[in-house]
Amino acid sequence: MNFHNILINWYLQNKRDLPWRKTTNPYLIWLSEIMLQQTRVAQGMPYFFSFTKEFPTVSDLANADEEQVLKLWQGLGYYSRARNLHKTAQYVANELNGIFPPTYKELLKLKGVGEYTAAAIASFSYNEVVPVVDGNVFRVLSRYFDIESDIASPAAKKEFTELARELMPKDNPAIFNQAIMEFGALQCVPKSPDCTVCVFNDSCLALQKKKVDVLPVKSKKTKVTNRFFNYLILEDVLGNTLIQKRTAKGIWHNLYEFPLLETQEIADFDFVSKAVQNDLFSGYTIIGIEECSHATVLHKLSHQHLHIQFWKIKIKEIIENGIEANILKTFPFPIVIYNFIEKQEINC
Repeated sequence: MNFHNILINWYLQNKRDLPWRKTTNPYLIWLSEIMLQQTRVAQGMPYFFSFTKEFPTVSDLANADEEQVLKLWQGLGYYSRARNLHKTAQYVANELNGIFPPTYKELLKLKGVGEYTAAAIASFSYNEVVPVVDGNVFRVLSRYFDIESDIASPAAKKEFTELARELMPKDNPAIFNQAIMEFGALQCVPKSPDCTVCVFNDSCLALQKKKVDVLPVKSKKTKVTNRFFNYLILEDVLGNTLIQKRTAKGIWHNLYEFPLLETQEIADFDFVSKAVQNDLFSGYTIIGIEECSHATVLHKLSHQHLHIQFWKIKIKEIIENGIEANILKTFPFPIVIYNFIEKQEINC
């Protein structure tokens, strides 16, 4: 039995029951694929249900306010995905009459849709013979065929794509793509796969050569940058506070936050107190400053580690356009700030 038959047989017996596998609707498949970029299935599933309930069609999503989209996305991370999702929905709804492009090449032109996502939509919705190549596919093929090419390189991407295309049955590319990704997700996992129960354990070259734990080969990740954030929570005599939208490009674009003091290292009370009274909030009468959390919160992003402290600044005046505590949670925040608000540590 050849590779794709063994793989598909395994898939039919072991596949997970996932909602986006029960449809060929390109809107739903596109939505799921964007959500699952950089996100585990278990984490993405509730968001998929929330979005499809709130926005059953691409036109519903297109007509939403960006803040509503960001709020629903809150906690999923990589927020540029949500902004691109919204813009693409508007383009499809308004420029393409609500109909997704039917080919891989046309799908690639959509904002936020790369080669992998375009291949997934094209094969799952339109049965186009185009392979998906993600981390799971790299891992399965590199181990089975003992390929040592660095998967971080463009040349390797092309090599694996061509190999997947050769292996793919031309009469049913969708099931092959689903099967190889599922096999990488459930069986040929990154660390300590159980090769004793693997359907390929008599033909996998990495297993024969004892190289399972060294494949695939991937060059080192980008160096992580440490940043130090001090969030300053103003509280006036009415209990209202102040928030701002992050409009600069970079992390958390268009999400809300408290006024921010970024420092070169973890800040102490004296440093923050001096900055608050002499510079940042010199227009207010400060009647109290205290740190809200006993320990710095470490929030890890892909290339940045954020060391976050929250400080309560009580003032004598009333904040113009201040935000009431009970509506604070309706704004889209980075999840680390939302969790802080949710735990009511804001009342430190």
